[in-house]
Amino acid sequence: MTLNQITKYLPYKAPFLFVDELTYVDDHSAEGTFFFKETSDFYKGHFKDFPVTPGVILIECCAQIGLVCLGIYLLQGEIEAKQDAKLKIAMSSSDMEFYLPIFPNEKVKVVSEKVYFRFGKLKCKVKLFNADGALACKGTLAGMFKQNSDEE
Repeated sequence: MTLNQITKYLPYKAPFLFVDELTYVDDHSAEGTFFFKETSDFYKGHFKDFPVTPGVILIECCAQIGLVCLGIYLLQGEIEAKQDAKLKIAMSSSDMEFYLPIFPNEKVKVVSEKVYFRFGKLKCKVKLFNADGALACKGTLAGMFKQNSDEE
């Protein structure tokens, strides 16, 4: 499965897609980027005179690149075997620490390292770097993956 094919399986679309490019993925890690456009609605009120990307959006960006893209890669055999099946994804836990703000019109890089993947649960350590390459946040995310066909 190519990097472009992985992103096509993502169950998100704009304005809630936070993956511009998946740059690397293997059995143990994933990396990708996203550019936060100043026209995004959440900047209108967070904060009104000094817009900053909300932490929950940064967590979502980390989850989409570092957890979901990696999970799709790890499940690629099952996904390709059951093309009519729908992949269901749910975040089960997050523990993040924030160090630097991410501002409008900033491109971030997310790096993820798999902790474990078993029984449909993927747990990863993620890091998000700002446009200057400085660590903006890091933490641990976990999610559940299940693939159902319409008959199940």
